[in-house]
Amino acid sequence: MLVKIGYRNLLRNKRRTVNVLLTVAFGTASLFLFHGFNASVMDLYRENTIKSRWGNGQINTPGYRAQVFEKPWEHWIQNPEPVIKTLSAIPSVQYVFPRMEFFSLISNGKMNMAGRGQGVDGATEAKFFNNMNFVAGHNLEGEVDGIVVGRGLATAMNAKIGDRLTLLTNTVHSSINGADTTLTGIFHTGIKEFDDSFFRVPLKLAQTLLDVNSVESISLGLDSYQNWDKAAAEIKEKLPDYEATPFNVLDEIYYQHSVDWLKSQFTIFQTIIITVVILGIFNTVSTSILERKQEIGNLRANGESAGDVLAMLFWEGTFMGIAGGLLGLIIGLFIAQVLLANGITMPPAPGITRTFHFPIQLQPEMGMQTFVMGLMACIFATALAGFKVSRQPIADLLRAV
Repeated sequence: MLVKIGYRNLLRNKRRTVNVLLTVAFGTASLFLFHGFNASVMDLYRENTIKSRWGNGQINTPGYRAQVFEKPWEHWIQNPEPVIKTLSAIPSVQYVFPRMEFFSLISNGKMNMAGRGQGVDGATEAKFFNNMNFVAGHNLEGEVDGIVVGRGLATAMNAKIGDRLTLLTNTVHSSINGADTTLTGIFHTGIKEFDDSFFRVPLKLAQTLLDVNSVESISLGLDSYQNWDKAAAEIKEKLPDYEATPFNVLDEIYYQHSVDWLKSQFTIFQTIIITVVILGIFNTVSTSILERKQEIGNLRANGESAGDVLAMLFWEGTFMGIAGGLLGLIIGLFIAQVLLANGITMPPAPGITRTFHFPIQLQPEMGMQTFVMGLMACIFATALAGFKVSRQPIADLLRAV
């Protein structure tokens, strides 16, 4: 009976009910959208890191990354073919990218610059690394003498697509070796350090320049970043002589530190927003109950106990919380899918030189969290204000204006 009365009370004073519903709804919608914004930023950082440089993880010989060697090539993967075959057989591994890095002098005949080169399997990497954002030309594909360079490096050398660039480096035997290449692409990852010094050439060409048959590392492209732990466990079992490192450890400076900083910042913002929303809901609900002192006094005078009145107000708060929370989720979905359907463009983050464009990602678990938060805030505010009012003397309630 009290449930039915609580529901009918919502329809009796539409102005008061609408006021509470809108407060709960907009509070829930704001939290829902803020959660979606946070998720989008984090996903953007992760995808940019994975699909512009590192992949989901990397395979090296044990201790290679933790130590500095006088002759690092002696600690490379000397016979990569069986390792690549084993890695390719792991279910969650979609792509395998043998790589090697080296330092080289790069020249266009008029200017010489030091650069950091990377030998890669261009045809395979072009299928996965789609966040390199080529501003001119294209990624390495099947070219034998192709080269792609960062935008900063290309600008410094005034290099254009089709230009011939000469690489000069030392082999592992300390002799000088060189190769002529053709510029096929200019990329822009947004990471200034990378764009100002990095270039990529076919793996075979890099091996010829250094006079080796080995590879420094093998990067992996998984079907989902969430499968890394499972893939790493299989790698440890099948390839015990090698170690697997996830992308967030490989790029600790740019990715992990940035994400940790953003999480701390978002936590502060979220706390402020939650506090404001809860106080707003509490104030609106409390005011609506305090306006009903005479009504509550009449109920008490007619024999209703304080517990019955409190239970009735509890059900009112529950219904308003449910309706307001659902309305808030609908408003959040409308804003994200209609008003912000084309996403949001954000300015460059620290250490990055290009803007980012991303949609608001509204996830079901976020919707459930914000719905429950709005509902609980409404119930708590109703119960607290109702407890205070229902305990007042009946005479005072009847005299209230």
